[in-house]
Amino acid sequence: MAEPIETRVCTWNIQWGRGRDTKVDLDRIVVELESIDAAVVCLQEVAVNHPGLPGRPLGDQAAALASMLPGYEAIYAAGSDLADGQGGRRQFGEMILSRFPVRQVFRHRLPWPADPSAPSMPRVALEAVVAAPPGPLRVVTTHLEFYSGRQRRAQVEALRDLYAEGWGHAKHPASPADADPPFAVLPRGEVALICGDFNFGPDAFEYGRLQEPFGGDAERAPRLRDAWTLVDPQLPHPPTTGLVRSEFIPAPVCFDFFFVSENLAKNVTRIAVDPVCEASDHQPVILGFRFRCGNDVSMMESK
Repeated sequence: MAEPIETRVCTWNIQWGRGRDTKVDLDRIVVELESIDAAVVCLQEVAVNHPGLPGRPLGDQAAALASMLPGYEAIYAAGSDLADGQGGRRQFGEMILSRFPVRQVFRHRLPWPADPSAPSMPRVALEAVVAAPPGPLRVVTTHLEFYSGRQRRAQVEALRDLYAEGWGHAKHPASPADADPPFAVLPRGEVALICGDFNFGPDAFEYGRLQEPFGGDAERAPRLRDAWTLVDPQLPHPPTTGLVRSEFIPAPVCFDFFFVSENLAKNVTRIAVDPVCEASDHQPVILGFRFRCGNDVSMMESK
């Protein structure tokens, strides 16, 4: 049997490239990502045509990052999509870059229930089914609401539903009766990870809720697990934002997570945060997992 192979996935809220020095500089983002050398990169707060943001980010950052990282296939999903008043669009959302072939892409609009007590924006979860060597892997990245707890809780429920729905498609693919290309039946993947900036800490209700087991029959989806606790459940979560005090994050806190399906949990080898990077107000988080690749292996070893 082949030796285990380790691969890396990175999640990072890049704050449209605005570093601690308040300057927008995508080159710093790219240098950091090149040093991490992840097979899959998940980014939040990627701006397109939003010069009104602090630091005045210009142009299409999604297209710029795709061109600056040519070894990756790039997918973008806007949560906020607004008219710019000049015939164009102003967008703000998430991005996945993958060295693995991307077989399917899903852009999931998350709930946005009215909450007049807090500012808010529409949110999205971006899913890519990538052809990792041992089999299809569902990678989902998102950025949940910061200000409104009501909206954030609704978004957590939606993430649970979307994850369980994907598991259902993996176990019970659609009928191939219609041969038209849009009806193509492609593997959805029985293993999954959900990552991003969740805007809740490890002591929050939403953190526990996202990891609760699923009810139903014997084929219910495997529960989601926080990768931080899989690596060392005794260690406190390291801070991923707030390393520099701000009006939004007054103290260091962990808001950035990888939640992995339980059938992937045994493959997790490490998770780490880069505490010194100053290219954003969040720190890059890197997940390492291992798998065996061979003719007799078609899925993660922990299946």
